[in-house]
Amino acid sequence: MPFRAPFPFTPRPPRVSVLRLQGVISAGGGRGALSHAGLSPLIERAFRKGRPKAVALQINSPGGSPVQSALIGGHIRRLADELDIPVHAFVEDVAASGGYWLAAAADDIHVDPSSITGSIGVISAGFGFHELIARYGIERRVHTAGEDKSLLDPFRPERDEDVTRLKAIQARIHDSFIEHVRTRRGDRLVTDRDLFTGDVFIGQEAVEAGLVDGIGHLVPIMRARYGDDLRFSRLAPRRPFLQRLMPSVLDDAAAALESRALWARYGL
Repeated sequence: MPFRAPFPFTPRPPRVSVLRLQGVISAGGGRGALSHAGLSPLIERAFRKGRPKAVALQINSPGGSPVQSALIGGHIRRLADELDIPVHAFVEDVAASGGYWLAAAADDIHVDPSSITGSIGVISAGFGFHELIARYGIERRVHTAGEDKSLLDPFRPERDEDVTRLKAIQARIHDSFIEHVRTRRGDRLVTDRDLFTGDVFIGQEAVEAGLVDGIGHLVPIMRARYGDDLRFSRLAPRRPFLQRLMPSVLDDAAAALESRALWARYGL
């Protein structure tokens, strides 16, 4: 006969879903990247499986796509509001740019004394190759319908009107980022300092600026809030089996270079 517990109605210990968000944020979802399509099933499971007391976001991301950041953060907020489940964010090495967008989706944010947060801005970087190809006698042939179709073509000299157009696009994206942070952080943000220059904040400095709520790590803070008998259910994205079995060498190399550049921006 199967063993039956002597007290079948003993209440279960409280449980917190821990959703790990580590990596560059990218629509492609390549090599360790975070995308909404890849994370969506995990976000649903974190909120809906087993009636968790809360969801904890364990974040280590230098940022990436603003649209993917908004999609992921918006999904988290919708379920938090719909199911009335609190969300807590815990930053490891870095939650900057899009990584901070994800952290701001939580009800409160805690960091390590050495964590890097902020970088509330928009960046675009590239190279100009027009002098290089001219030196080697290479002729660039591009034919477009629409004079702006080859905006910021790296194989021709940079045009002032292209830069002006790019900056206008960046300004609109920056405004969306600022609105998200102000909506989520509210009157916790300090008003005697411009927090939206793209600057980064370390540990206690971020607390004093109101970008985060305190110093602390996930397990002790969650147990102090929900009880010593708290259980954790950990979720993290995995690469599809076939992608792990037969990786694309070129795609992985490009993704690794992009990821390396983003992490290196914060000295990591």
